[in-house]
Amino acid sequence: MSAISQKIKFFRKRIPSFECVPGCHDCCGPVTTSSFEIAELPVKSDAQHEAALAELSCPYLAEKGCEVYDDRPIICRLFGTTPRLLCPHGKRPEELIDAELDMEIQEFFLSTRQVLL
Repeated sequence: MSAISQKIKFFRKRIPSFECVPGCHDCCGPVTTSSFEIAELPVKSDAQHEAALAELSCPYLAEKGCEVYDDRPIICRLFGTTPRLLCPHGKRPEELIDAELDMEIQEFFLSTRQVLL
């Protein structure tokens, strides 16, 4: 396992989960993610990416929700867990991620190639 894969795994374990509003996908818009994370996801066609972007959505958002929820990128896991990305419906875990972890994640984003999901 590469150092970057280990770092991604480390972050994923430390970002708390919480229950969203059923059927809400407000945070499932166009986002960027590391090229390492997108490489782990199923390949989507250019047409699927373009259709999602036209709808300000995500190509992995299906009728019943996220198709890759268990493997979703760090940015998707962050929504609602940090003061920078609060849920518009006020949902959140009992405790937001701590400032140190938040800073480590931001440094990771800056140090890796980011691509549009």
